[in-house]
Amino acid sequence: MHREVRKNNQRVVAEFLSIIINIKSAFKYKANMLILLYKHIFTNYLVWVHLQSMISITPQEISTGKLHGYLLGAISPRPIAFASTVDANGNVNLSPFSFFNVFSANPPILVFSPARRVRDNTTKHTLENVLATKEVVINMVSYDMVQQMSLSSTEYPEGVNEFEKAGFTEVASDLVKPPRVAESPVQFECKVNEVIALGTEGGAGNLIIAEVVKLHIKESILDEEGKIDPIKMDTVARMGGNWYNRAKEGVFEVEKPIRTMGIGVDALPEFIRTSDILTGNDLGILGNVEKIPSEEEVMMFVKMGIEKCPHINIANKENTQKQAQDMLQKGDVYDAFRLLLAIDLMKIK
Repeated sequence: MHREVRKNNQRVVAEFLSIIINIKSAFKYKANMLILLYKHIFTNYLVWVHLQSMISITPQEISTGKLHGYLLGAISPRPIAFASTVDANGNVNLSPFSFFNVFSANPPILVFSPARRVRDNTTKHTLENVLATKEVVINMVSYDMVQQMSLSSTEYPEGVNEFEKAGFTEVASDLVKPPRVAESPVQFECKVNEVIALGTEGGAGNLIIAEVVKLHIKESILDEEGKIDPIKMDTVARMGGNWYNRAKEGVFEVEKPIRTMGIGVDALPEFIRTSDILTGNDLGILGNVEKIPSEEEVMMFVKMGIEKCPHINIANKENTQKQAQDMLQKGDVYDAFRLLLAIDLMKIK
């Protein structure tokens, strides 16, 4: 009798435990399903929120100019090919291009692209020269030369030598006709293997496939193992708008050359061009002005004794140039120019 009761009790307990296990399994299954459902809903919500914060564009919907701005703003920083070329008559041209990179080491291939102008669908002198001569020198750009490089992008008339306008030094190449930029830390002499036109409308690129036949590297940018030290080289790269990126310090801004065309470094007074204080970047900024301040403007500046230069009448030449350099770095180009001209006008020693 007791055995039967015990067996019944064991059976009841077993059934109860089975029910509990089934309930627990069912609950676990439902809980897992709820978790999966929650994750699915939450993920879709995040995707929806993400999409609400973005704009989606097909290229044909917007102008080429606006698309160009989006592309350059998004794909950055971009290295700069500072390309020197010559035309069929031997006239030298120098211009920067940020549609550029290295694509092969064996053979050593660099590719850059002078695009057709968006505003009027014309081609650039660099492209025309390359098509005529099949040669180019690609000079790398360091921070110390960025202002002069920017000035050289001014669209001077055909035949004008940007080396002279931007104040750069020509160095004869060994294997190609275009000269090298002496101030550049690395220079690549190249033969052009092919030019691929990507279109015929404004904004269309032209891939210049250039094979390096000789390269020149300044020893000062090498480390102890003979490798290029990126900090010593201090290259700059293009971003969108007026923005650049520097190897040492990150992002900075350089105003684009004025549309009306700067006077050029070659038009600066000799005592300014040969200054031991002013750097190439300083000269590049000055060379980007439309005109040299007149003697009357300089005298007005001196008489005012403006707060920026209260000691101009007693300052020596070196200190005055340093004051002008400080003004340039702060963006006060007009007053800096007038102060520099005052040195000569007032015979400051």
